[in-house]
Amino acid sequence: MKTKTGQIIKSDIFWWWLLIAVPVVGIAVINIPPNLHLLSDLFAEKSPAELDAKYRYNFSETLRKNPSQKEAIQQEIAFYQQRLAVDSRSGLNRAALAGAYLKMARATGEGGWFLLAEQAAERSIADLPFDNKGALLVLARIAEARHDFATALRLAKQVGFKNEDAIAISVTSYLATGKVSEANAAAEVLVNRIPNLGSLTLRALARESQGRDAEVLQDYRQAMAAEEPGEVAGSARARSLLGRFYARRGEFVQAKALFLEALRLMPRYPLALIYLADLETRQGNYREAEGNYSKVSAYSGGAATVFDRLVDRGMARVKELQGDARSSVRLRDKAEAGLRQEQVSGSGGFGHRRDLASLLLEKGRSQDVAEALLLMQDEVKIRRDAVTLDIYAWALSSAGEWQKADRVMVEIVRSGIRDAGMFYRAGAIARTLGKDAESRAYFQKAKEIDPSFDSRSGKTLGLGSYEF
Repeated sequence: MKTKTGQIIKSDIFWWWLLIAVPVVGIAVINIPPNLHLLSDLFAEKSPAELDAKYRYNFSETLRKNPSQKEAIQQEIAFYQQRLAVDSRSGLNRAALAGAYLKMARATGEGGWFLLAEQAAERSIADLPFDNKGALLVLARIAEARHDFATALRLAKQVGFKNEDAIAISVTSYLATGKVSEANAAAEVLVNRIPNLGSLTLRALARESQGRDAEVLQDYRQAMAAEEPGEVAGSARARSLLGRFYARRGEFVQAKALFLEALRLMPRYPLALIYLADLETRQGNYREAEGNYSKVSAYSGGAATVFDRLVDRGMARVKELQGDARSSVRLRDKAEAGLRQEQVSGSGGFGHRRDLASLLLEKGRSQDVAEALLLMQDEVKIRRDAVTLDIYAWALSSAGEWQKADRVMVEIVRSGIRDAGMFYRAGAIARTLGKDAESRAYFQKAKEIDPSFDSRSGKTLGLGSYEF
C-alpha cells in the first residue's frame, strides 16, 4: 500500500551547515538581578545528576571567571582595529582582524560578520600576498559557509596540510561532499598530530558518518579527558554533539544530561538549546520545546541570525503536533520568506538551498514539491553527505519518482551511517515499491539503531507513520 511520506524532515538537517559555518556560539546570562546571578553561579558548579561521570566538566571553578564569548571577541576586534589605526597596511594585523570577524560570525550567526571577515581577508592578501596563511584560512572557511567546497579545499591545500587548521577544513569539506573515507583519513592525520579536544571531536564526527559507534564514544571520552579550562566553547560543543549522538540512539536521559551540561558551561548556547528542543519534541514535551526555542531567539537581542529559520521551523513543527495548524503555517511562511531573502539579498550567498527545499517539502503542495526537487538536483551536485541525500530522496519520493528515491537511499545506507530516521524513510520508500522484505529489513535496522523508534516517532519527526 502506498503511503505518502511525511511533511517535516528532522530539524538536525541543518547540522552540517552549523558544523561548517557556525560551529561554536555562546553568550552569558545578562540583565538579571544580582541575587539571581548568585543562584546561577551556585547552579553552575553542579553537573546534572544523570550525567555519566566521564562527561562531566572538571573545571567548574573557572566558569564564573570567563567573560562571555561575544565580549571576548569584541575585545579582540577592538585590539586589532587599534593596531590597524596605527599601521593600516599591516597584512598580518588585518588577517588577525579577519579571523576575529569570523569568530564573531560563528558566535552570533549574523551573516554580516562573514562579509566583514571576507573583505578584511582579501585586503590582507592584497597588502601581504605571500605567506599569508591566516587570511587564506579565513577565506577557506567562508567558502565552506557558501558550500563552495572545491574552493575551500584548494585554499587549504595552498596553506599546506602541515597546518592543523587546513587539515580540519579538509575534514569538514570531505564530510560535506560525502567523501567519508577521505574525511576519516584526514581526521586520523589531525589527531595523530595534535590529539586535543577539537581534533578528537572532529574525528568522532567523521567516524559517526561511517557508523563506527564504539569508536565515536571512545573519541568523545578522550576529547573530554584532554580538554583544558580555557576552551569552554569547545567543551560545550563537544557535549552538544555527543548528546545528539545519544538522542539518535534513543538514550534520552543521557542526551538531555549532556545538553544541560553544555548549557551549564555556556548559558543560552544555541546548538544545545536546539538539540534539547528537538528532544523535548520527540518526547511530546511541547511546552518545554517551545521554551528552549524561545531562548535561542532571545539570546540574539533581536538581530537576524542563521538560527531564526531553524527556530521558526522547529516551532512550526511543535504547533502542528499540537494541532495548531494556523500558527504552524504562519511560522513556516515566516521561515520561507527569510530563506528566500537570504537566497537573493546581499548576504553574500550564505542562504541555504537545502533548507529552503526541505521547508517546501514540509508544505507539500505540488508546486512546492516541484521547486524543492529542482533545488535538490542542484544541491547534490556540490554536496552529497547523508543528510543532503536524504532530503533529495524525500523530494524524489514526494514527486513520485520512487525508483530514483530508492537508489539514493541505497547510497546513504552504503555510507555506513546509523540514523534511524533515514532507515525509516528507506523502509517507507521500499514498501511503496512493493519491496516488502527490504522494507522490513530497513525498519528493523531503524529499531536496532534506536530501540525507542516506532511509528509514533516517525510521525513526530515528520516521516510518516508506518507499522513495523
